[in-house]
Amino acid sequence: MAKTKAETIVYPVHNGLYVNLTNRCSCACTFCIRQTADGVGQDGEGGENNLWLDHEPSFEEIMAAFDEQDMSRYEEVVFCGYGEPTCAFDMLKRVAAEVKRRYSLPVRVNTNGQGSLICGRDIAPEFEGIVDTVSISLNTPNADEYAAIVRSRFGDKAFPGMLDFAREVRKYVPNVVMTTVETTISHEDEAACQRICDELGVRYRIRAWVNS
Repeated sequence: MAKTKAETIVYPVHNGLYVNLTNRCSCACTFCIRQTADGVGQDGEGGENNLWLDHEPSFEEIMAAFDEQDMSRYEEVVFCGYGEPTCAFDMLKRVAAEVKRRYSLPVRVNTNGQGSLICGRDIAPEFEGIVDTVSISLNTPNADEYAAIVRSRFGDKAFPGMLDFAREVRKYVPNVVMTTVETTISHEDEAACQRICDELGVRYRIRAWVNS
């Protein structure tokens, strides 16, 4: 496995600098390139960077990776790598707070929404003041289909846990979005997702399909 390098810890995507904290995840999603790829981010997220880590980077390693960047190029910092960022939640919080202090940039967390299940507590209040946007993968409005697609280690608790997290985190984060991917569900299911988001008080976004 490749040695961890700065470019695998942080990597640019469009106008954002993405942070790859961990390769751990609570899910084994059927659509995830982790199931078939060799560790190179081929889905438009990591480009040609190898996002598999041989160890989870320390705070010092992460900030050293930031130091190598021209931060004036970026409009936001996004926690999104080859794992679920809330699996390294303590590190996420520490780095997000330091990013705010050093660079005054907006911070986004892309998540499967299972962080409170992962951490064994309601983590929503801990986002306050350090995270500006939380983007949660909703995938489908149907709990059974969700279980079959994401194959979470939390089983039937995953779908309601994800919805509960969305409901709670909106109290502490200015912008909460739940997403599906275009063409992967029917228009009827998209309408059902919109209703779920309306009930939760969060925004619904249909993401463009990226052909890997």
